[in-house]
Amino acid sequence: MTFPFKLVATDLDGTLLRGDDTVSERTREALGAATAAGAAHIIVTGRSVPWTRHILDDLGYEGLAVCGQGAQVYHAGEHRLLTSLTLDRQLAGLALSKVEAEVGPLALAASRDGLEGEVLVGPGYRVQEGPLPYVFVDDASEMWAAPLNKVYLQHPELDDDALATAARAAVGNLVDVVMAGPGVVEILPLGLSKATGLSLAARRLGVKAVDTIAFGDMPNDIPMFGWARHGVAMANAHDTLKAVAHEVTASNEHDGIAVVLEELLRTGSIAAAPH
Repeated sequence: MTFPFKLVATDLDGTLLRGDDTVSERTREALGAATAAGAAHIIVTGRSVPWTRHILDDLGYEGLAVCGQGAQVYHAGEHRLLTSLTLDRQLAGLALSKVEAEVGPLALAASRDGLEGEVLVGPGYRVQEGPLPYVFVDDASEMWAAPLNKVYLQHPELDDDALATAARAAVGNLVDVVMAGPGVVEILPLGLSKATGLSLAARRLGVKAVDTIAFGDMPNDIPMFGWARHGVAMANAHDTLKAVAHEVTASNEHDGIAVVLEELLRTGSIAAAPH
C-alpha cells in the first residue's frame, strides 16, 4: 500500500510528546513505518533549539526540525542551525508598551537567538515546572541586550486567550502575537509562523504543501494546518484548532498520531472525517 503523504509534520508539546515529555513506543513505531514508506518526518515546535535538542537526540532524530515558532530551521543530525530569524527588539519594545497601556504591567521572558540561546525570565514570570533550563534576571532590561527570537508575556489576571486577544488588538501590525500553550503567549516577528518555517524546511526536502499531513494541538498550529494538505488536531487540542482541522484524533496521551498513521499505512488513503 502506498503511503499518501511525503511529509509528516508534528508539533511537539501536547501532540508528539506525552505529559511526561516522552514519546510512546507505538508512536515511534508508526513514525518509523511512515518514514520507511518514503515520508519525511519534521518536528515543528514553538520551542527554541536549546529546548528541543535533547528530545530530538533522545528520539535518534537526525532530520530537520522547525523550532521557535518557525524562526529556526535546525538540522538535528548535524546539530546545526540552517536558518534563524530574529525579532526586531525596538519594534517589540514598542509593541509591549502598547499592550501594557491597554492591560497594565506584564511579566516577561525572552528566548535568545542561537544554538545555545538562553531563555531569560524576568520578575513575576511564572515558569512551568520541568527540566527546561532558564536564567532569572532581576532587571528586565537585560533581556534586550542580545538578539531574540521571541518574547513571552504573562498577565497577573487575564487568561491566555484574553491576553492574546488584547495584545493582538494593541500591537496592530508591529509584531505577531500567538498563544502557543498553557501560560504561553508570545510576541513574534510579523509574518512569522510555523507555516513559514515548515515551508522553508519542506523546500529543502523537495516536498510541497500538498504532500503534507500536519498534527497539532494549539492555536499556533493554525497556520501550519492552513499550509498543509491535511491537518489533524489532537483530542486535547484547543477548540480554535479543532475548528479548522480536517480530522480530530485521540489525545497525545493515547497515541493520536499513531492512530492516524497506522490507518494511512493500512489503507493508503485519508478517511472522510467530519471537522
